[in-house]
Amino acid sequence: MKLDVINLDGKKLESIELPLTAFGETVRKDIMQRVVVWQLAKRRAGTASTLTRAEIARTGARHGRQKGGGTARHGSRRANIFIGGGRAFGPKPRSFATDLPKKIRALGLRSALSSKAAENKLIVLDEAKSATSKTKDMAAKLKNLALENALFIVDSNDKNFELATRNLPHIKVLPTEGANVYDILRADKLVVTKTAVPMLDARVNRS
Repeated sequence: MKLDVINLDGKKLESIELPLTAFGETVRKDIMQRVVVWQLAKRRAGTASTLTRAEIARTGARHGRQKGGGTARHGSRRANIFIGGGRAFGPKPRSFATDLPKKIRALGLRSALSSKAAENKLIVLDEAKSATSKTKDMAAKLKNLALENALFIVDSNDKNFELATRNLPHIKVLPTEGANVYDILRADKLVVTKTAVPMLDARVNRS
């Protein structure tokens, strides 16, 4: 699979052959769904917490007589049926993370990269570098390239490029090691630097 390499001005510089092991995989939507669910589950804070009746600071003494009150024979006011009482089976801090085999994660990433290539939404950039850190200048360049909703996967961190893009909505920049299925699918277009292509290929084909 051949693709043109362009710069931020939209000028074609050369053509490169994309590795089919990373960008020519059969797209498996079921695998990508599993990886996305696994990713989002790991992101959950799991800090929700409620008080049980054992943790409520209220009296445990009976608040009425056993008979003749015209109501049920209630005991502690800390019970969950009273306003201000503890909650029965409420949430407690926990981890929502689950296990997912490395081979499934790698297959999901290959499928996500291949889906962008199959949809012609993959762009290879010569380098993600900027002469200035002005967001206005970068926004104009990306608009000319029709990259208003894109994920950039770069091989190295250029400070000016990072500063120029970080305030742009729907633009995200990640290193090759941070490339993930959720962010790739969430973006309309995927932009990969020329040097990052073999790095991604090596990453998704690790055993």
